[in-house]
Amino acid sequence: MNPTVRDHIGSLTSAELPAYVYDLTTLRTHAAAVRNALPERVEVYYAAKANPEPEILAALGPYVDGYEVASGGELAHVAKAVPGRPLAFGGPGKTPDEVTAALELRVERFHVESAHELRVLAELAARVAPGRRVAVLPRVNLPVPDGSLAGSSLAMGGRPTPFGMDPSQAREAIKALTDGTWPQLELRGVHAHLASGLEAADQVSVASAVVDWAMGLGVPLTEVDVGGGMNVDYAHPERRFDWTTYGKGLARITEAHPGLTLRIEPGRALTAYCGWYATEVLDVKSSHGEDFAVVRGGTQHLRTPATKGHDQPCSVLRVAQWPHPWPRPAAGDGPVTLAGQLCTPKDVLARGVVAPGLRAGDRVVFSLAGAYAWNISHHDFLMHPRPGFHFLDG
Repeated sequence: MNPTVRDHIGSLTSAELPAYVYDLTTLRTHAAAVRNALPERVEVYYAAKANPEPEILAALGPYVDGYEVASGGELAHVAKAVPGRPLAFGGPGKTPDEVTAALELRVERFHVESAHELRVLAELAARVAPGRRVAVLPRVNLPVPDGSLAGSSLAMGGRPTPFGMDPSQAREAIKALTDGTWPQLELRGVHAHLASGLEAADQVSVASAVVDWAMGLGVPLTEVDVGGGMNVDYAHPERRFDWTTYGKGLARITEAHPGLTLRIEPGRALTAYCGWYATEVLDVKSSHGEDFAVVRGGTQHLRTPATKGHDQPCSVLRVAQWPHPWPRPAAGDGPVTLAGQLCTPKDVLARGVVAPGLRAGDRVVFSLAGAYAWNISHHDFLMHPRPGFHFLDG
């Protein structure tokens, strides 16, 4: 936590907790550094699914070329939050109504996941957008360099998945897009998002493999989208993805292919570091020789640790005053497990936390909560109050 965030969290009353606190200055600084590390012919589209808060979307505006959305709901939300900005519409299972809405909003690009989806888009484009050519990037599920996905936390390609098309299917789609079958559609390039949680060297290897495959098609392409998936290390929150190494690797690819634009779609790696989930300890107890602290809220607000099976990094802010007449429970000198208020053993935010003497009333602040946190959580389970949202700017 920087002092601004720490002071703000310290100023909140118990009734104002739990709370998400986002530092927009931190976000802008990080986004600017990412943009500066990338070569000129690399475009950045923010994956809105990581954190679609309007304040986050707006703060990223000067540093991204557009936004990637993956549903009709995200499409409408992002178009309203950052009007007039370029949008790419991806994700499997697009409904005809969603495709129609995207065409009416003049979405810049469609990432097409299947031959069926391509036919639906062609029919609707002829009906909804007559006389306008719609830009298409078939999503391809490519085999990848040996070992390049070994360190991934989540694989969406390189093996059987519901995402994208097999290379042979993608070639057939590309043929239909170039032989005049669907004159209302324009083949703009190829899209491939194969994994999440990769470090810079593996990201470069995957990007190079995708571009080599795309350039080997023998058809004119102006862009290749290699997706996102840059690693965020929750076990070592001080570590950051090596954007400098990644930028240099992408520069080598663009230098080898003059006229080609690369596009990346970072989400978590842009916004994770600007958010904190702040709460307070309600109770401390010992069970079979281990100490547990129960905090306000839990994984219904911050599902990430339960989903990914990790311990969310956190800090403790000690609170000296205890406003109640009953005794204040406290932990011993050993590690503490931080659990939420839900009636399930899966409601654990962090294990093995070193916080000797942690007491009820102390505050716990979970970092790396700026992405895939509130927006992927099961908010209404047990109907506890929702957290507050605070956006610090300046």
